[in-house]
Amino acid sequence: MRLFRLAKIASVSLRFGLDRMLLDVDASGRLGRLWTLVFFWRRFDQPRAVRLRLALESLGPIFVKFGQMLSTRRDLLPPDLADELALLQDRVPPFPTAQALAVLEGFYGRPVDMVFRNFERTPVASASVAQVHFAELPDGTEVAVKILRPGINRVIVNDLALMDVAALVLEKLWPESRRLKPREVVAEFSKYLRDELDLMREAANCSQLRRNFKHSSLLLVPEVYWDWCGREVMVMERMHGVPVSQIAALTAQGTDLSALSRAGVEIFFTQVFRDGFFHADMHPGNIFVHADGRYIALDFGIMGTLNEVDKNYLAQNFLAFFKRDYKRVAMAHIEAGWVPAKTRVDEFEAAIRTVCEPIFDKPLKDISFGKTLLRLFQTARRFEMEVQPQLVLLQKTLLNIEGLGRQLDPELDLWKTAKPFLERWMHEQMGWRALVRSVQEEAPGWANTLPQLPRLMHHALAESTRLQAEQNRQFDRLYTRQRRHGRLLALVGLLAAALLALELHRLLG
Repeated sequence: MRLFRLAKIASVSLRFGLDRMLLDVDASGRLGRLWTLVFFWRRFDQPRAVRLRLALESLGPIFVKFGQMLSTRRDLLPPDLADELALLQDRVPPFPTAQALAVLEGFYGRPVDMVFRNFERTPVASASVAQVHFAELPDGTEVAVKILRPGINRVIVNDLALMDVAALVLEKLWPESRRLKPREVVAEFSKYLRDELDLMREAANCSQLRRNFKHSSLLLVPEVYWDWCGREVMVMERMHGVPVSQIAALTAQGTDLSALSRAGVEIFFTQVFRDGFFHADMHPGNIFVHADGRYIALDFGIMGTLNEVDKNYLAQNFLAFFKRDYKRVAMAHIEAGWVPAKTRVDEFEAAIRTVCEPIFDKPLKDISFGKTLLRLFQTARRFEMEVQPQLVLLQKTLLNIEGLGRQLDPELDLWKTAKPFLERWMHEQMGWRALVRSVQEEAPGWANTLPQLPRLMHHALAESTRLQAEQNRQFDRLYTRQRRHGRLLALVGLLAAALLALELHRLLG
């Protein structure tokens, strides 16, 4: 099977000229000229980026997802390729309903109609990894049932193995391609794809995000019904709303598009800076809008996480960048440990200034947060910065949010919307509120420790007394030993003097 698959990959690559693109990596150009002589009859009317997208679509859903992931690696790909790959849509024909029913019956151990009051046989959405059917629980609760595509594990294992071989061959034949890190990219894609194959992981992500926004006036997240969930099946609350890309329908239901665009930015920054846990696949297909104007989040297979160092780094970079404080930007990278400590701050500062200063010829509302972050990454790579995976996800999500926000409101000023949020977060991290929060977080531990303080203090004093007594005993033993050594040395000295006197007496006598 792999041989047939390999033959198809080779055929598609030649048809769309992917071999020509790979040969362009060779700086000398010799291989490219030789290849042109061999395949002299081939002519391509479309740009290379379009040909790459069409080739991935021809190879099937796993390669489409690979292209989607590559589109986020703008630190590695040229802009034309990244932009075109971002257009890839993960839409494939649904698998037969009989297969969906077989998966459900195998999981539940009984017919579907005994599990659900009603199960709609026609799927409402289908992608490369899973498809969704609407249903009702026995109590009448409306739900969405996500079912893993049968046999997808085998397809993924085969395609990933071929991708890894291709990446290895590429590194061996064209050493220049190593700067693109093809094997590392395939390994990253493998992890990302395997995570999507466990629907229990997605259900846990959904549950966490719902808890984070439980009382939010901006975002709705479906409830997970755990008793019906497993690795191959996820059952969650059915959400009713209008796809965010349907601007006319949103206007017809009376949605304030300007307020909606600002809410999207606030939701994103809340996820990043308050929670450190964000939805990393916020393209328009995964976002609906409720009749009351709240966003509805769907599809939780890809989530990003940030620790306190990450959050502090991002906040300092954004604020310093818009104040044109490039030295602060450089120091933030060094303090986070993402560029070597030996990096000269003045050189790094100058490099950042060179890249970023031209941006300020534009109005602030026209400045892209995502592209700003990307430029920082690209500049930092020259100073040996290893791009952090969580920041790549963040940058991808930020570009999605920007595109969505400006689609809803072309006049959206991202900086004006985000700056107060960032400044408030920084103040909370460094001001008296940070102290109060720290005390609140530590208080439960103190409640357990305080009753033990007298015993602990007594133990510490007793231990200190014991150590002091031991030190005194050791000092006394050392002093006694030194006195003995001193007396012995004095006796030896007297004997030596006596012998010397006797010898002199003998010589003179």
